Amino acid sequence: MVDQHVPFVFIKRGVYYYSRRIPSDLRSYYKTHRIVFSLRTTCTNAAATLAQSASHKLNKAWTTMRLLQDEGIPGELNLHSYVQDKPTESISLKDATSFYLNQKGKNRSITFRRGVGRAVDYVIHISGNKLIEQYNRTDANRLRDYLLERGLVGSSITRTFTTVRALFNFSYNEQGLSLSNPYSGVNYDRSCGVIERKPIPQDSLRAIQQRCRAKDDEPRWLVSLVSDTGIRLAEATGLLVEDLKVHDTIPHVCIKKYSWRRLKTKDSERLIPLVVEALWAGKRIVETHDSKFAFPRYNKASYTNANSASSSLNSWLKGQGYGDYTMHSFRHSMRDRLRAVECPSDIADQIGGWSVQTIGQGYGHGYSLEVIEK
Repeated sequence: MVDQHVPFVFIKRGVYYYSRRIPSDLRSYYKTHRIVFSLRTTCTNAAATLAQSASHKLNKAWTTMRLLQDEGIPGELNLHSYVQDKPTESISLKDATSFYLNQKGKNRSITFRRGVGRAVDYVIHISGNKLIEQYNRTDANRLRDYLLERGLVGSSITRTFTTVRALFNFSYNEQGLSLSNPYSGVNYDRSCGVIERKPIPQDSLRAIQQRCRAKDDEPRWLVSLVSDTGIRLAEATGLLVEDLKVHDTIPHVCIKKYSWRRLKTKDSERLIPLVVEALWAGKRIVETHDSKFAFPRYNKASYTNANSASSSLNSWLKGQGYGDYTMHSFRHSMRDRLRAVECPSDIADQIGGWSVQTIGQGYGHGYSLEVIEK
C-alpha cells in the first residue's frame, strides 16, 4: 500500500519502504529501473524523515553522476559492475597520518601531534606501513600485546588506542570505505598499573605551601597558585600576567583559551577567586613579571609545555618527601576541601572547570565571583 502523505514511500507488512524511479538519462548506470529498499521503521514521521534524507542524497548523487562522478550513490548495489568495481585510490598509514594531522592538527598543541606520531609508530613497528584497509583485528591484538609487554599502564594503552581508532575512522570516512575499525573494542585491563591519585592531606598541603613561600621562585609560585585554586596545571602554566586580577575588588584569575594552550572542556573557561597562597603567588608574579606570560620558563615556544612543568614539580614534591602525590593531587584535594565546607556540587564544578552533570546546570552564566569567593 502506498502512503500518499510520504513521497516515494510505500508500506509492506507494516514497514515503510523507499521506492523511486531512476531517471531515464541515468538508467544505463543501473541494473534496474527503480531503487527500492526498506526504511526499517513502522513510524510515519520517521519514514518521512528517512525518505527525505534519501531523496536529498539521491538528487545530489544523480547531479554528481551527470558530471561524470559516481561516488556515494544511494542504491549503488544496483549499479553495473564496471561502475561498482572502479578501484578506489588508497593510501598508506603514513600518508593517512600526514593528512590527518594536516586536517585535525590545526591549532592543536605539539603534544597532540606527538601523541599521534607515537601511536602510529607503535602500529608501524609491529605491523608495517600498509594500506589503511589492510589492517585487521590481528594487527590490533598485536598492538595491545606489544604495549602490555612494554609495561604501559592501562590508561596509556587506552590513550594509544583512542588515537589510532580516531585516525582510522577519519581515514575510512575520507576514502569512502565502509569498513569496521579493527582497533575498536579491543579487550585489555584498563586499570592495569594505574596508580590512584590521592588527595593531599590538609597538614601536608600547608607544609608544602610554607616551603613554597620559603623558596619564593617561579616554580613555587606555580605550585601555590594551583594549590589554592585547584586549576589544572596546564591551565596555570599557560596564563598571561594580565589574567591575574590581583588588584580587583575580588582578586581572581581568568582561565581562557589561547592558541598556545587549549582548554580541556567547554566548561573550563571560568573565573576563580584568588585566596591565601594563590593570592600571594599571583601578587609575586605581577610584581616581578618581565614577560607577558605568568610562567615564561614553560612558554618559550609557540605552545605551553605543561609536561615539563609537571615533571619538574612532581620531582620537587618527591624530593620534599611527598612522593605519594603529584601536582594533579591538588585538584583532588580542592574537591575534598569544597566538600568539607558543604559547597554545592554545581559551584564546585564551576570552580574546578568540571563538565556540568545536568542540562539545567548549563543554563545561564553560572555563579558570580561573590558567591564563589565564599
